[in-house]
Amino acid sequence: MLPRAIFISPTPTDAIFESSAVFIVGNALAITFDSLRKERVHRTQLEMAQQELRASEQRYRELFENAHDAIWLHDLQENIIAANKFLVGLTGYTLEELRGIKASDLIAGGCIDSVKDIADLFLGDEATGHLSDAPLVKKDKSEACVQLSTNPVLRNGQIVGFQHIARDVTEQKRMQENLRFYLQQATKAQEEERKRISREIHDEAIQALVVHARRLDTLASNVKGLSEEDRLRLEELWREASDIMRRLRRLGQDLRPPVLERLGLLPALEWLASDVTGYSGIATKVDVLGTQRRFSEEIELVLFRIVQEALRNVWRHAEATQAEVVVEFDEGKTKITVGDNGKGFSLPKTIGDLARDGKLGLAGMQERVQLIGGTLRVQSQPGKGTSITVEVPA
Repeated sequence: MLPRAIFISPTPTDAIFESSAVFIVGNALAITFDSLRKERVHRTQLEMAQQELRASEQRYRELFENAHDAIWLHDLQENIIAANKFLVGLTGYTLEELRGIKASDLIAGGCIDSVKDIADLFLGDEATGHLSDAPLVKKDKSEACVQLSTNPVLRNGQIVGFQHIARDVTEQKRMQENLRFYLQQATKAQEEERKRISREIHDEAIQALVVHARRLDTLASNVKGLSEEDRLRLEELWREASDIMRRLRRLGQDLRPPVLERLGLLPALEWLASDVTGYSGIATKVDVLGTQRRFSEEIELVLFRIVQEALRNVWRHAEATQAEVVVEFDEGKTKITVGDNGKGFSLPKTIGDLARDGKLGLAGMQERVQLIGGTLRVQSQPGKGTSITVEVPA
């Protein structure tokens, strides 16, 4: 339009002005229409986002209400602002009653401080916390054992409250306690049976062999007219009887070492190391670190059995020439480590797989140490020996 206005129009000035006006108005309209189009697209996107948000909120609400775990939310003043049906059924409170109590009222006094500590970690922008086996207090003041996890509720990047998810493990906990009680009773019965057999070996079998050996000795010494061959035969029978007595004495001590009952764990471990060295040829020693102390009879017996089984495994499987038992008395805990320079083995992924892999001795140690609230750690590599560490609270 501009060349036409300049070279053809009889009034170029007016034509240039009209062309400029048309250009300006056209661009203004184009910008307006583009803005309207963008606004329409933005509005459509916003409506879609709102629909997705509502759908997401609806899905969360459905998950929240129909979850098989108890869930509740509270603000920073511990006022419960939301709770699901499972929490209502678990605690016996109505939803209105839950909104009228503090969140801390749901956790037993001995554990509420731990829950608050986790919340403080979040407020301090520290790592996520998790609390297991917390007692949840019901309306009737009874308790349910739950596994409790805590997460912050954020708004504009700021923590405005906390969400708790509690899984009821009361029945599972009861089954574990029943199993632990059963194992304790089975272990106790096993030890009583060991004691009974040990006494019978000492009081009956060994005494009968002593009498038998004396008769053989008397017969070989006093009976006249025996040939040299018969005399040698009687002496051989006497030596065999004496050897059987030694074996029975070691078996009886292995079943129930008297030194453990009379003097305690450390002398019993010293005796055990000496005994292992004597019958296996494996140089075995005991080192004690820290200030020595005694344990209850039950704990000392369990620790002795674990060390005994560990050294028996060294003798039978490790092909080792040296073994060491290290007892460390630290503040609040005691650690016993049994190590060897044997051939080692490849460890399973978890301790629970020991029995499946045929490591029944190690599996038995794990069961025993759990009975006294301790932990068991096994370290081994092919060609690099094995180390078994037991840690118990002192």
